[in-house]
Amino acid sequence: MTNVTPEAEAETEATPAATDIAPLTPDAVPVGAPLVWPVVDGDGTLLLDAGSVLVGEAERDFLFLHFAPHRGDVQRADAGPDDAAAANAADAPTGTRDLHLTIGALMGLRPQIGSSSAPMQQCRLIGFAPNEALFVTTPYADGRPLAITPGENVEIVAIASQAVYRFVCTVHAICPSPLHYLVLSKPANIRRLRERRSIRVRARFPVRYGIGEAGASYDGVALARGISALGLSISAPWALGKVGERLRIAFQLQTGEGDTRIETTAIIRNLQTETGDRAPATLGLELDRLTPAEQMAMKVYVFDRQDDVLYWTGSMR
Repeated sequence: MTNVTPEAEAETEATPAATDIAPLTPDAVPVGAPLVWPVVDGDGTLLLDAGSVLVGEAERDFLFLHFAPHRGDVQRADAGPDDAAAANAADAPTGTRDLHLTIGALMGLRPQIGSSSAPMQQCRLIGFAPNEALFVTTPYADGRPLAITPGENVEIVAIASQAVYRFVCTVHAICPSPLHYLVLSKPANIRRLRERRSIRVRARFPVRYGIGEAGASYDGVALARGISALGLSISAPWALGKVGERLRIAFQLQTGEGDTRIETTAIIRNLQTETGDRAPATLGLELDRLTPAEQMAMKVYVFDRQDDVLYWTGSMR
């Protein structure tokens, strides 16, 4: 009788699970037939839904060239605890002095309750108080002072010297002289948004696409090569469409603020293809239907990678 140690027994029991999550091979992914399970990348990012159809070997070759396909219906082991949120919380500003605001700093202000989709109205910082209260010019909307009252909470986005911040203040007073201004409480619930404009940075993540503007499913997967606040440059197994046409796209952005899933439509603004029928292509996409939350996620992602900037002469935004 052979003795089996507990360590060996545990390893034997783990073998089937390890086999289940092994990378797929091209032969295991059918062409021209619906997938019976979803396909994910090596980090768990969804590449193809169950039921998706790869229409040709070129799409399958593209999938395995740029990604590490795994079956998505198998539970994968966690990669470990994520301490990023805790680190961000530890570094988060806690008061006015931490924001590095300067007199004249541009701000956007709107009532916090019932106006989450309302536009920010412009104002400027004109002073600080010893208790860290803020003095700001009264914002105007349609030529009239914004309708707010003392005791009301307002949401503010402030452009500081080092970053862009979002926070909440309570309106302490509305003063008509010597000029119209507001007295606001010390900022609370401060979040660093880290916005930068007119920057395009390198990127590498899967982008699921659907042909045309309408539809509930996606036809394939492309690879993001670059990203700006309102656009993407992607590599695809074929042209996907003509300049001016729309695609449905979905992708996941991972930033210090958390993960954001983006599902929207995109306009093909430029297109470069290699020679041959259904040859690989590079597309410049403009994302013109992003929600405010999605826009902020795009800007944060770009800012976080500003040290890896791309300078393109094309029209991709």
